[in-house]
Amino acid sequence: TIVVVDDNEDMVIVMKTILEAKGYKVIPACDGEDLFHRLDEKRPDLILLDIMMRPPDGFEVLRRLRSDPDMSSIPVMFVTAKVRYEDILAGYNEGADYYLTKPFTSSQLLNGIGILLGDE
Repeated sequence: TIVVVDDNEDMVIVMKTILEAKGYKVIPACDGEDLFHRLDEKRPDLILLDIMMRPPDGFEVLRRLRSDPDMSSIPVMFVTAKVRYEDILAGYNEGADYYLTKPFTSSQLLNGIGILLGDE
């Protein structure tokens, strides 16, 4: 089960389509608060997280996840248009397990997920 968190509905649809075609169950979330409501219902195997969203942004969401003992071990992949070296470094420094920049190919997305879930 993968939660896709992005405030761009089209991006959620694209990722959901790619992932469901590979047999993953996808739970969409439109922002950080929506994610936390969904985490109350089900613990996912992976979270795909945009950075540039209305508050809380992806960095703050990741900080909250990492500080919660019940959620700190959930792998998080940033999927974002923030492509500068400083952004990528900040993502890993905040605790991201993988960092994928937009635009991406379906192969890049699936390869990153395979690395994190051991599905390679």
